[in-house]
This record gives sequence, structure tokens and C-alpha cells, in this order.
Amino acid sequence: MYFPRLISLTLLLPSLCFGQDVIPRLSELDVLHYQFEVQISDASDEIVGTATIKISFLENLDQFTLDLVEEQPGGKGMKVLQVTETEDQRDLKWNHAREKLTILPKNTIQKGDTNTYLIRYRGIPSDGLIIAENKYGDRTFFGDNWPNRAHHWLPCVDHPSDKAAVDFKITAPDHYQIIANGIQVEEVNLDDEQKMTHWQETVPLPMKVAVFGAARFGVQYVGSTHGIPVTSWIYRQDRTKGYYDYSIAKDILAFFIENIGPYSYKKLANVQSKTRYGGMENASNIFYFENSVTGERKIEKLIAHEIAHQWFGNAASEKNWHHVWLSEGFATYCTNLYLEHRYGRDSMASNLGTERQNVLLFNNRQASPIVDRSITDWNNLLNPNVYPRASFVLHMLRRKVGEAHFWRGIQHYYAQFQGKNALTEDFQELMENESGMDLQKFFQQWIYRAELPKLKVIWNGSTKGQLQVKIQQMQKGAAFDIPLDIQAVGDAGISQKWTLSLSEKEQAITLNCDFTPRSIILDPNTWLLFSAQVVASDP
Repeated sequence: MYFPRLISLTLLLPSLCFGQDVIPRLSELDVLHYQFEVQISDASDEIVGTATIKISFLENLDQFTLDLVEEQPGGKGMKVLQVTETEDQRDLKWNHAREKLTILPKNTIQKGDTNTYLIRYRGIPSDGLIIAENKYGDRTFFGDNWPNRAHHWLPCVDHPSDKAAVDFKITAPDHYQIIANGIQVEEVNLDDEQKMTHWQETVPLPMKVAVFGAARFGVQYVGSTHGIPVTSWIYRQDRTKGYYDYSIAKDILAFFIENIGPYSYKKLANVQSKTRYGGMENASNIFYFENSVTGERKIEKLIAHEIAHQWFGNAASEKNWHHVWLSEGFATYCTNLYLEHRYGRDSMASNLGTERQNVLLFNNRQASPIVDRSITDWNNLLNPNVYPRASFVLHMLRRKVGEAHFWRGIQHYYAQFQGKNALTEDFQELMENESGMDLQKFFQQWIYRAELPKLKVIWNGSTKGQLQVKIQQMQKGAAFDIPLDIQAVGDAGISQKWTLSLSEKEQAITLNCDFTPRSIILDPNTWLLFSAQVVASDP
């Protein structure tokens, strides 16, 4: 997911957190499969739904809960009509309050049981399913579930650690085209006015990326790469511009397949939509904001970011919200890797330089760690810490462990957690095993520490053959253990570079120089996340 105006996000969204990041019921059950049959119409915003949910139980239970927003006094929310255990077709009792649907089976559920439940419901979604006119006045429907907004319109376990296969069967007026996760297995005209479209995803998904979209689309087959078909779904009025803008997705997809690992899904659809984000990485059908289409291909970085999420965030997912950098930071840095591949390292370095400035501005206002366990409103996680700051951490890790170890580590991390969930410590352990290095200090200072290095560098090059530097770490806390590149520049552009190992609050260093320095440049190749004041001292 990409949100171009991160600091304003909390003004747009209601509070969506469950209050605690650890939900006890996640150790009680595991959803294996959802089938959502949803009827939409032009007559009203009410949806009529039937959810068939297959659950494996991990404990003995007298009752269990799913997430679903109940009908509110203002009329929005979902009203449950019936709950049935499908094996014996018995209707069950339930309670529905505080965004929880509690189901009471006839008999105690035994650990190891696998049961299927059918839930009939209807209502007007207060969130999660955006029902609105697009910029051309056409009515549209777009699922928009991140972070835990799926339960505003779908009964589910609305947490990233519970993944399940998903089918969407959408009944809609005939003039809509329907896109959803997976592959289309059926489309049938029910009568002259209604049709049903069935999309099926067999790869387990977190609910944050399980959605459908309905609009009057133009649909273009872009081509395929590595056996994966790529399509563009564009508002009918924008189709010529949109086909051009989105067609770069095929080459981007190929880059990640060839450099990270196999693509987890059977298609990639890029969809112009009403998502409130810049882009939303719904598995195999990415939704982009409607003004992303310009005909000028200005969103290459956005498309790369969202496609990278198909690996990191969708297939290999964070186990809980506080580790969302494993999704957003990875997608941000993978975008930099793509830029490096396509346009050269200077392009990546320029992008990293801009990202560094954004991180420093945010850190000066609100110093906090990347894994910030004080946050309980998941929307507040969407800040520069988990995007460019986390991206820069991966960049610095790449330098620390070396090019070969870094790429193999990223590939092995994806392979190990494809279809699963991970925490930061899982990634750290894997990179340690790959590189043979102890990375505890690296992760501690970059992931769990709020401050960033703030340097004051005083230099003097008046002594022939020497460059004298005094480096002070001005941040309030302990010294960072960091490498710092210094480049001295002399007359006629002659230069010399050194890499210094910093680990103390103040260090004075004398460097042998082949010429008289006229200026110095810190971090000339853009490897370090830091701020600095450079002072030339008198002879």
C-alpha cells in the first residue's frame, strides 16, 4: 500500500484498531476458506451477503467469534439473519455486538475439528466497501480493507496472521464488470438484467488484501511474463491513457519474479479504482487511485511498490501490525531495487536521498522506532518510519552483509515465509544465518531505537598530506555503531575517499591525503541514514 500524504491519513479514517495487537482467539481457530456471495445493486447501497466459512479449530471451544460490524443506530452496518452449521444444516444461536459475531454451536467443538458455517446477512457498509460515484459520475464498488476494515462488510477473522483461500461470487447489474482475487471461473447472466461473476483464489490470503471491484471498465490484456497474464482494468472514459500508464506492470512483474522468487498468484490485474490510498496491493488485483491515470506514465514507482507487495505483505505477511515494515519497508526498497535495475544506481541514489530527507523531517517532529509498540490505532503506523526509513534500513543491511548475502537472504526469507507470517526477529535470524554475522546491534539500533544518528563533522585539511576530522554524535542517546564514508575534494576535481567506523560519541581521526582538500562530502554514495553538520575549522 502506498499513501502519498502519510501525515494526513488519520484525518481521513476512523479509529480501526482492536485495542490489542495480540488476539487470543487467533490461537483457537484457523480459517481455511471463505466463500463470499455478495449481491450489489443500483437501487441502494445495501448489500446482501452469504458467507460460507470453513474453520479448523485448535482448541476445545463452547463458542467462537468472527469479526463483523453490527448494524448501528444510523442504519449502517451488517445485520445477521441466519447462522447455520452446514454439515447437519442446523441453525445456531449467535450474539452480535461490539464488532464481534459470537457463534454458539450445539455441542462443544473439539480440538482438531474442521467445520463449515454459513452466515446470511445484509446491510449498508459503513466502511471497507467503498460504494460511490467515480470522477465521471459512474457508480462503482471497491473493496478497501486495509488494515482491518474487511469486517465492516465481510464476516471474517480480520487480522493479517489468519490467511485463507477466498472465493467471491458477485451478483450485480449486467453493466458492471467484476474483478477480484484469483482467476475467474464463471460468469453467467442470471436474467436480462443481472449476472453473477465468480472469482476463486486458492492461495491463502490475509483479509486486508481480499476484495472485489465493480465498475464500467475497459479491460486490456497487456501480455504475460513467466506464465502470468497481466491485464489493465481502466474506467471506460480513461482506457486509452490507462492502458499506456499501466502496461509497464508486465516488465516490473518480470523483474521481481527473476530476482526475488516465484509469483504466488495466477494473474496480475492493475485496476483504476476509488481506493483512498495511492495504491492498495490487493492480492493479484491491485487497486490504484483514480487520478493515477494521466497518459504520461507518472506512476512507475507506485506500480513497482504495489507489485512488490505481492511478495512482501501478501505472500510473506507480517504476523502483527507493529511489524508492518516487513510489508511497507520491503515494498519501498524493492522499488529502489527496480529503479537501480532499470535506470542505474544514480536513479536509486537520488530516490534514496529524497526519502532520507523525508525521514529526517519526520524524525525531527516525532522521533519513534520503526517497531513502535505504543501505537494502538493501526492507521498511525502509516508514517515515514515504515516506508522510507525501513527501506533505508534494508539498504544499510545490504551494505553490511554484502551484495551476495543480501540478495540470497531476501530470496530465502521470501521462500521460507511465502504463504506464512513473520516477525522482525524471524527476518533477523534468517539474515544472520545467511551472512554468518551477529546482527543484534544492527537491528536494535535501526529498528527498535527512536533516534537517528546526528553528526557534527569538523575538518581541517591545511596540513599537507593530511585530513583531520573530529566527529561528534550529537543525538541524545548512546553512540551509533555505523560506517561513514568521507570524500575529500581538491583542486581540479581530484578526490579521495575513506570509510570510517564510528562507535563513540566523539572521535578524532587523521587521514592521509594525496592532495590538499578544499571540501569534503559525507556519504557520497548514499549508504547511511543520518543528518550532519559539516564545519571547516581554521588552520
